[in-house]
Amino acid sequence: MSTQRTRSLILERAHLAWDLAIIVLVVINLGLLLFDSLYLLPPLNAAFEGIAPSLHAAYDRYIHANFFTIDLAFVTVFLLDVLLGWAVAIAERRYHRWFFYPFVHWYDVLGCIPLGGFRLLRVLRVISLLHRLQRLGLIDVRRWYVYSVVAKYVDILMEELTDRIAIRLLDNVQRELTSGEGLASPAIDKIITPRKEALVQEISQRLENMVGDIAYRNRFETLAYVRGLVARTLAETPELQRLKRLPMGSQLTQGLETSLSDLACHIVDEALAGLRSPQFSTLVEHMAESGLDAWLRTDPETEQITEQVLVDMLELLKDRIAIKRWQERYE
Repeated sequence: MSTQRTRSLILERAHLAWDLAIIVLVVINLGLLLFDSLYLLPPLNAAFEGIAPSLHAAYDRYIHANFFTIDLAFVTVFLLDVLLGWAVAIAERRYHRWFFYPFVHWYDVLGCIPLGGFRLLRVLRVISLLHRLQRLGLIDVRRWYVYSVVAKYVDILMEELTDRIAIRLLDNVQRELTSGEGLASPAIDKIITPRKEALVQEISQRLENMVGDIAYRNRFETLAYVRGLVARTLAETPELQRLKRLPMGSQLTQGLETSLSDLACHIVDEALAGLRSPQFSTLVEHMAESGLDAWLRTDPETEQITEQVLVDMLELLKDRIAIKRWQERYE
């Protein structure tokens, strides 16, 4: 186990050293490409020759004259890196198919083409290698000044783009609402009506469960409230007060109060138990269907009011989106 760990550590370090070497070569190659591109500009060429004529002559003779050959040497190393990376990906079964590697690393493959436009893709190779070093914890680009500057302007750009896209979408929704065609009737016909039966069952089931759970959890409190209500009602009845003054009146009124309380509690208890009966389910379903039909029944006036409310809400949302939050963050 220790030998295997040591071997993995050696391979990882070798891979890291190779990646660092590739980064150095890519930077040198890009610097050479940039310098040779500037060398082709007559004013800069003349200035270079005037400042350092011997260096200019040497560059023109040994580098510029053989620039394509020199670039091919770099391309050979980059192509070898692509082939090695492909072989490692196949050995490690990194992708679902063996031929996926060149498609995933397309910038490496195209960057090996020794033509002007494709050479610029070698910059992406540097970015990918830096990402690998970041993932390994060897560097932390988030602490770099360049990264903070780039991240700032990328954040500003993305916020501006997303805000404009969101505002454009909301504008389209507002135009649809104010086009005069109306959205309520098509929405009812195409979305709600085909699912009316399922919606009624869902609403009735939720109502039934809600009422049943509330009644079951508060059953004893409800019965105590009914007993107290009966007692207060009988205590405030003048006829019962006069009955108490008769011989044996107190026993009669107490028995009457007990009987009425038991009767009322029995009725309420039966009503609570009936909340889980099929008859109550049917009643709730009819009520839900009637309520849904009443809610779906619209007229042009109420529909216009609803659409105007939606338009005003979207306008308020657009105003909120238009606020440049990045100015508050970077002040």
